[in-house]
Amino acid sequence: MNTKVSLIGAPTDIGAGTRGSSMGPEALRVANIGQVLESHGLEVLDRGNLSGPPNPWKPPEDGYRHLEAVAEWNRNVHEAIYAELQGGRMPVLLGGDHCLGIGSISAVARYCRETNKKLRVLWLDAHADFNTNLLTPSGNIHGMPVACLCGFGPQELIEIGGKIPAISPKQVRQIGIRSVDAGEKRFVHEHGLEVFDMRYIDEMGMRHTMELALATIDANTHLHVSFDVDFLDADIAPGVGTTVKGGPTYREAQLCMEMIADTGAMASLDVMELNPALDVRNRTAEIAVDLIESLFGKSTLMRR
Repeated sequence: MNTKVSLIGAPTDIGAGTRGSSMGPEALRVANIGQVLESHGLEVLDRGNLSGPPNPWKPPEDGYRHLEAVAEWNRNVHEAIYAELQGGRMPVLLGGDHCLGIGSISAVARYCRETNKKLRVLWLDAHADFNTNLLTPSGNIHGMPVACLCGFGPQELIEIGGKIPAISPKQVRQIGIRSVDAGEKRFVHEHGLEVFDMRYIDEMGMRHTMELALATIDANTHLHVSFDVDFLDADIAPGVGTTVKGGPTYREAQLCMEMIADTGAMASLDVMELNPALDVRNRTAEIAVDLIESLFGKSTLMRR
C-alpha cells in the first residue's frame, strides 16, 4: 500500500436532498483523521478544500437538481484526484455528498487506463446510487453516481473522465445495500451490478461477503473504496442525511475494513455523506475515522 496519503476536502452538499454534508471534511479533521493516519507511519498531506459553486437549493430540472453546479464540482474533484495519483500519492477524498464519486472514480479509472491497471470499486453504501433522471423520485444527483460512471446520465457528468463509460458495472461490488427505488432495482438487474445487500450479509456473514467482493484482486489491481457513511447502521452513525435502519454493526464494519486492508490493494478512498448537522457530538465522524484507520491497517488481531 502507498504510504503517501493526500487528504482533499470537497465541502459541498450540491447533490444531496439535505443540507450539511458540506461540513463533512471539517468534522473528519476535528476527529483527527490526519494525525490518526500519521500514527500508522503514513506521510499525510492535507491539501485543504477544493472550491466550487454554492448550493442554490433549487428544484430539479429535467430530473436533475443543480446539474451544472454538480458537474463543476465533479470536474474539480476529478482534476485533484488525478493529480495526486499522477504524483504517486494515495488520494483520500473527504466529502461532501456522494455525487462527488463521479469525479473521484472517473479520475481513478482514467489513471488505471493509462497505467494498465485493473480497477475494482468497492461501493460501501445503504443505497445502490444507480438512479437516472427518469427513475429518480427526487432528482438528487447523489443517488446517481454509479449510473453516471457506467455511462447512464447527462453528457456533462458521463464525459468527465474522458471516456464514456468511465467504468463497467463488472468492476463494481456494492456492499451493505438496503434501500433501492423500484425502477432503480430493475435497472441494477438489467446491467448486472454485483450487489451484496444486507439480506446477503445476514445470511452469509460479512466474512464470506468480503471474500467474494475481493476475489481475483491481484498485484496489478487498483482497489478504490467509496465509503458512504450511511453504510453503517444508523444507531452507531446518526450523522448522515439518509439514514437507513439495519446496516452493518460496528464489528461487521470493522471486519469489512480489516479484510480490505489485508489485500494491500487499496489505492484511493472516498469518505462521503458525513453530515455533522445531524450528528451527536461528532460521534459519526469519530467512528468513520476509526474505520478508516482499520482500512489503513490498524488491527485488533492478536495473531502473528
